[in-house]
Amino acid sequence: MFERLITDWDDAYANGPNIPGGDRWPEAWVEPARSFRESLVAAGRAKLDLAYGEKPRNRLDLFLPTGRPKGLVVYVHGGYWLRFDKSYWSHLAAGAVENGYAVAIPSYRLCPEVRIGGIVEEVAAAIEAAAAMVEGPLMLTGHSAGGHLASRMASATTPLASQIWERVRRIVSISGVHDLRPLMRTTMNQELLIDEAEAVAESPALLRPMEGARITCWAGGSERAEFLRQNELLANIWAGLGAITSAVVEPDRHHFTVVDGLTDPRHPLVRCLLAE
Repeated sequence: MFERLITDWDDAYANGPNIPGGDRWPEAWVEPARSFRESLVAAGRAKLDLAYGEKPRNRLDLFLPTGRPKGLVVYVHGGYWLRFDKSYWSHLAAGAVENGYAVAIPSYRLCPEVRIGGIVEEVAAAIEAAAAMVEGPLMLTGHSAGGHLASRMASATTPLASQIWERVRRIVSISGVHDLRPLMRTTMNQELLIDEAEAVAESPALLRPMEGARITCWAGGSERAEFLRQNELLANIWAGLGAITSAVVEPDRHHFTVVDGLTDPRHPLVRCLLAE
């Protein structure tokens, strides 16, 4: 019998302090993102700061392949709905772009300016705006809080318009937080302001999947135990509710390096995301 009792919920969801050299991030992402972004701007294959809403953070960057895009990938960033913007993650478009797909990366408003339910609506608006710019199949992915936001789009209460959902071929939630209730026990909730009603309404693991949903939950083998549990959780629950699911644990990756596979056009993470 295996027993587990969590007494320190802040530590359970703390990534940087539990990773050797974890203080390198987020700065470690800044230069690769800037370099990739500038290279595509120079090549005429980047459209930056495209508005998808009225708020200052309602902006997305669109990165284009050479030739006609085969479809569109949308990457939703993490940061516990509290931090970061699209500028940290541009380089993660590289793998899909080199495979011939356009990639959109939006920013969105952060808590406590907006509740998580409001962020869900903004991300849906960003996806719909990007989808209007690029034809073809649509793949959604995101990391950590972004994994939550990407998988939330596949919930039965998705805010996506039906004609957009019909284009969604696959979702990959990377280190996603699929059940928000544990975060109510963390000090982060002083800013997140999650209550029971919002947790129930916005947790993919507590919702039914859309008909035909196809989702992969992907985590690093060196993640915190809670992220590994959350990764398995959604894949298990939604498999029992009719979705096509899988759960992958990538060896030798922690919470900050697990996204690196998106930069490599041949990496299994990219192959999974783009699979037909």
